[in-house]
Amino acid sequence: MPVITLPDGTQKPFAEAVSVTQVAHAIGAGLGKAALAGKVNGKLVDLSYLIDTDVSLEIVTPKHADALEVLRHSTAHLLAQAVQSIYPEAQVTIGPVVDDGFFYDFAFSRPFTPDDLVLFEKKMHELVKADLPVSRRVMPRDEAIALFRSMGEHYKAQIIDSIPVGEEVSLYGQGEWFDLCRGPHVPSTGKLKAFKLMKVAGAYWRGDANNAQLTRVYGTAWADEAQLKAYLTRLEEAEKRDHRRIGRELDLFHQQEEAVGSVFWHPKGWTLWRTIEAYLRDRLEAANYQEVKTPQLLDRVLWEKTGHWDNYRANMFIAESEERVLAVKPMNCPCHVLIYKQGIKSYRDLPLRLAEFGSCHRNEPSGALHGLMRVRAFTQDDAHIFCLEDQINSETVAFCALLQSIYADFGFTDVKVKFSTRPAQRAGSDETWDRAEQALESAARAAGLEVVLNPGEGAFYGPKLEFVLRDAIGRDWQCGTLQVDFVLPERLDAEFVTDAGTRARPVMLHRAILGSFERFIGILIENYAGKLPVWLAPVQAVVMGITDRHAAFVQEAADFLKNQGLRVETDLRNEKVGFKIREHTLQRVPFLLVAGDREVESRSLSVRWRSGEELGSLSLEAVAEAIRAQSQRRGLSTLED
Repeated sequence: MPVITLPDGTQKPFAEAVSVTQVAHAIGAGLGKAALAGKVNGKLVDLSYLIDTDVSLEIVTPKHADALEVLRHSTAHLLAQAVQSIYPEAQVTIGPVVDDGFFYDFAFSRPFTPDDLVLFEKKMHELVKADLPVSRRVMPRDEAIALFRSMGEHYKAQIIDSIPVGEEVSLYGQGEWFDLCRGPHVPSTGKLKAFKLMKVAGAYWRGDANNAQLTRVYGTAWADEAQLKAYLTRLEEAEKRDHRRIGRELDLFHQQEEAVGSVFWHPKGWTLWRTIEAYLRDRLEAANYQEVKTPQLLDRVLWEKTGHWDNYRANMFIAESEERVLAVKPMNCPCHVLIYKQGIKSYRDLPLRLAEFGSCHRNEPSGALHGLMRVRAFTQDDAHIFCLEDQINSETVAFCALLQSIYADFGFTDVKVKFSTRPAQRAGSDETWDRAEQALESAARAAGLEVVLNPGEGAFYGPKLEFVLRDAIGRDWQCGTLQVDFVLPERLDAEFVTDAGTRARPVMLHRAILGSFERFIGILIENYAGKLPVWLAPVQAVVMGITDRHAAFVQEAADFLKNQGLRVETDLRNEKVGFKIREHTLQRVPFLLVAGDREVESRSLSVRWRSGEELGSLSLEAVAEAIRAQSQRRGLSTLED
């Protein structure tokens, strides 16, 4: 007789084995009608799943945290059924859930077009209206291979062929259509009502450019139409904020084919970069970090010692010189260990904090590159803390306080933290990983962090905390990291002298706050839609005259403000002042300063904020103080529009 424990602690006994859907209906008719799936002992299952032992059970409804995974997985199947209803000769390959939706890859005689998407979506709605029951069946591996080959589904047969001999596979069907899948799925197609197909793209079978090219169809699915509409509105807003377009409009940077995955920074963009770098340098010096600079090219032997050659080789650029194989560094950590090893270190020297604005290169696939967000050449605000094991907690507390303060200065106060554990491909023993994960978990508690477990996503040398920012339109961006590493100091033979006079290994904490400068600047541009806070704006103010006779005072005023340490330009063009104001407003310049006859006579400027708010006429000293005051407020500016 199974006893089922519900989330509120209530226990419900049943006289015999019972399905999840039967439990839901036993609790209440409304719950039974709303149910999409179940979660038995933490594992998602279909409503048809039979419970014959004591378990804990959650009923997954559209409001449940796991509902979207089930809905999106099922909507991917709905898409595949629609495609094969229209084009029976199309082969289905894989169709996983991804952030905000799903995709499905198809093998077809030609790429799909946007017109095809219209047909597919219409068919999907017809299948929803038909409310086809979704059922699961199990089949022996070899029998499933033969079945899919007989259907001409050669890609599915290949997938099943990779499953160990003697195992069984599960198939999910809706109507006469079925597909290979682990599930779980919704009980019927009628549960899928809020979805939209977004775009088509090219993809390679199993992600290998040497394999056949497929057509990938991206879609999104939500629990209801309101959520879908909100998501589409966010996408529209994101399009308006696209950092690539704004970067061109504000003349910040550009990219071109002669340097794939790299950035050409224009004067204004480089001013933004240097402002961020100078700010971080000041914060790091105040936190007792020592800045270093390390080489770009390092011998293969070093990367073999660290484990990068075995675990990261595909992402590294390689060069050869005088029969030596060199790698362009993809990260800075080995170099910092080499600096640490120069001279004997005592326990009294620890913690030692080495920071670098380190240039790195990673061989990202060209298809994955995306403006500043995904590049091949980038700069990290990287640092490594060499410390004693009993200093991990205090160093983590200090780092988290620094990180949160810096994020707040950039205007980000909504920060989530993920705890990423050991990946399948890793260096170090299980005992070492146990020790590292326990140390990081303890440090996270000491720092007062609420973390979300992110299994299997740690670095190959250690577990990590990932700091995720939420921007102005609700998107999440993973930026900062903190990693506990017992492996690299061992591999590169880093030591210190203990208080007992013996030799021991330091712990190495890898940490970054912004992550990639390029990516963080892209995030800033999109978060503020180009209207950067005064302290970050490449041009903080433009001084302009109404006529040519005001030009001398305009130049004098601009020179005065520049001498106050402000970033100021002049506009002396023979254009109407209204035209100039509009143009510089579009350039998102925070302060627009106008000189006419009255201002020249009183040695003042008419001050206008980029939102259109008039601040009146102020003396040059008062203008400088107003700009400086807003700049010093950083992320807390009261004039932000």
